[in-house]
Order: sequence, then C-alpha cells, then structure tokens
Amino acid sequence: MNLANRITIARIFLVPVVTFLLLIRYNFWTVTINHRTTTGSEMIAALVFILAASTDGLDGYIARKRQLVTNFGKFLDPIADKLLISAVLISLVQMQRLSAWVAILIISREFAVTGLRLVAAAEGLVIAASRIAKWKTAVQIVTMAALMLNNFPFSLIHFPLDQLALYVMVVITVWSGIDYFVKNKEVIQE
Repeated sequence: MNLANRITIARIFLVPVVTFLLLIRYNFWTVTINHRTTTGSEMIAALVFILAASTDGLDGYIARKRQLVTNFGKFLDPIADKLLISAVLISLVQMQRLSAWVAILIISREFAVTGLRLVAAAEGLVIAASRIAKWKTAVQIVTMAALMLNNFPFSLIHFPLDQLALYVMVVITVWSGIDYFVKNKEVIQE
C-alpha cells in the first residue's frame, strides 16, 4: 500500500475520533463568550477535523506527484471525504448547532454526485472534481469548523462567521450539485 492510500486510510480512522470528541463535549476547559460555550473536546475535535480534511488535498497531491494513483485510491478517497463530512454534519445536528435539513441536503448532494460518478465509471468515464466542487469542499470545511467551535474566536468581535458561512455552504453545495448533473447530462441520458 502506497503513502497516498495510507493517508486516505488515516483520514477514515480520524472520523470516529472527531465524532467522539464532538459528542462527549468534555469540559476539561471551556471558553464562554456572549453566552456561547465551546468545550476543550470540541476545540480538539475541530483541530483533528481540520487535520483530517487537509489530508484530502495531500493524498491526491502525493499520488499525482509520485505517480502513485491507483484504482483503490480513486475509490477510497471520495468515500473517506463523504464519511468525514457526513459524520461531522450528523454530529452538529445532534449538538443542535445545525438544522437537520441542512445536513440532509448536503449528504444527499454527496450521494447523488457519487451515484453519478458510479454510473459514469460503469461506462468507462471519469468525472473529475470541478472547480466549484473544490470551492464547496473548502467552504464546508470552514463552516463546519466554525460550527464546531461555536463561532470562536469570531464571537469575540460579534462577527457571525458560522452563520454567514452556513448560508454560503448551502448555496454552493446546491450549485455544485446542479453543475455536476448539467455538465454530465449525457451520462444520465444513456
């Protein structure tokens, strides 16, 4: 197993770590600003999430740079991404920091695009990540980290980054999903 695939597998193993840290909400230290409390375990979860999310670009870069691209990696990488994003979204719903409809919308988009890619793959086509999909991923990471941290440190200056990013995340997620289906309509029509 090559380095890029090991990094992808490490991302998968970090999913339960992030989820556990988010949901135990252990108060070994807390930060309370403007009636918003963030626990130490939530802060650590956000750091582990950011680390795990950053490995997505790293494993792809290493695979391409060292010519280590494998079918296993092509299959596993998007699965690892979906697991991480879905687990955090569901955890945020449980923590009452995210509405369930937002999580359902985003997870549904992820499954729909994955289904489209599977249909294309069955026809011998590869649907590469679009530019807007890469932006969507970046916005999702920023938004989820802000929600995990209960908007800390932006709550210090009364700037609602978490809520603004949430609106942007919903819009760009829907937009990127529509973009995939419009640009690849020939896959569906066959």
